[in-house]
Amino acid sequence: MRTGTGFRVTLEAEGRRVGELEALQRTVEERFVCRHGVGGKRFCIHGKTMVLARNVHVSRAQIHHGMVRAVMAELHLERLGADGEPHDLVAEADAEVTRSNGEQIPQLLLTCPENVQTHYHELCIADQYPACYSIIGSLSKLTIHSWLTALQTERLEQKARQIAERLERCDRHWEDAFFITLARNFGFGLNGDAFETWAGLLPFRAIDKHRNDLFQIEAFFFGQAGLLEEAFLKKEQEDEYSLRLRKEFRYLQRKFELNQVMDAGLWRFLRLRPENFPHIRLAQLAYLYQKVDKLFSQMMETETLPEVRQLLSTHASAYWDNHYIFGRPSSQKEKSMGERSQDLIVINTVVPFLYAYGLHRTDERMCDRAGRFLEELKAENNHIIRSWGDAGLPVGSAADSQALIQLRKEYCDKRKCLFCRFGYEYLRKK
Repeated sequence: MRTGTGFRVTLEAEGRRVGELEALQRTVEERFVCRHGVGGKRFCIHGKTMVLARNVHVSRAQIHHGMVRAVMAELHLERLGADGEPHDLVAEADAEVTRSNGEQIPQLLLTCPENVQTHYHELCIADQYPACYSIIGSLSKLTIHSWLTALQTERLEQKARQIAERLERCDRHWEDAFFITLARNFGFGLNGDAFETWAGLLPFRAIDKHRNDLFQIEAFFFGQAGLLEEAFLKKEQEDEYSLRLRKEFRYLQRKFELNQVMDAGLWRFLRLRPENFPHIRLAQLAYLYQKVDKLFSQMMETETLPEVRQLLSTHASAYWDNHYIFGRPSSQKEKSMGERSQDLIVINTVVPFLYAYGLHRTDERMCDRAGRFLEELKAENNHIIRSWGDAGLPVGSAADSQALIQLRKEYCDKRKCLFCRFGYEYLRKK
């Protein structure tokens, strides 16, 4: 907070104060400070960091939920004045501020202890991950467990909101929204956006009319992906199978008046293992689409992970046993999906949909099943999880790894240490 600057919020007199029994000590807050104008109109300004290091006597205080803390109280100050003039919150009262009529504006002084400022500065400039590396090993099991549990729920709720947005774009068709999400996660990060773009162009009702024919489903999938277009498929890659697919797709285009195909330039191949090439994943998706009718509905009825894995079990058609792309033969190998890849699909597609659909139906058992699946699955193995492991934080399941990914993306990367329970413990250290 800059010296002498104010948040422009009013402290309305109400005849009460926060006294000794309600002391706000060692409290860290970084949040929106809100105010009410004439007529009740509300404005929000993102507040500076405030550390309440002493008893704060204000004439109106409202305790509000929503601040992440260990033993923390939140002071929410509202302006309800009718004169349209602000009051000031300052770190140092080095100047008098007056209203237009010359009346002095009351000021609330909030100071920050030197050691807290020092520790916060250390977190901000740290060049290692996590920034609070030095205190991770000393955290209590209760602190770790409670924070990871909260982060896991936060991540599921975030994904549920994303599903709700996708569902609206799909005219509230759960099967379509599920397949688009599934397709995105078949991109396994690098091609996620491309797969979602492709799935958004699929004419699902038209494909359903040909569900019993895998070849025609592949024609739809590869055709809409732009991988059969003359501009993309090189002459030397045109073999009998690709030309048959192209011919079939042209027929389906005319039949269903499909005028838009994806720009094949959006697909990425560099830094990918051949097993993850778009052609292989598209062929596996085509087999899965043909194999399981109403995949979403059947997935929501599963009770155990083996049932989920059975539904997700898929492989590419025979052509792909000795190909990774069109027209270039490779050594013979069935292109089936491995267990680790299946687990990632469960974590990023099945579990979020179980949770979102459980919320939609107010079915607590379905939400609990989503959490149980995460507890039963092995933790993901990526650089984020390895960093936390190196810092001394045990990661036992996918529930833990999902929580730590949420922590990294929504707190560490955004330097929101003041919202983090680990960050709070760092700030309060001696």
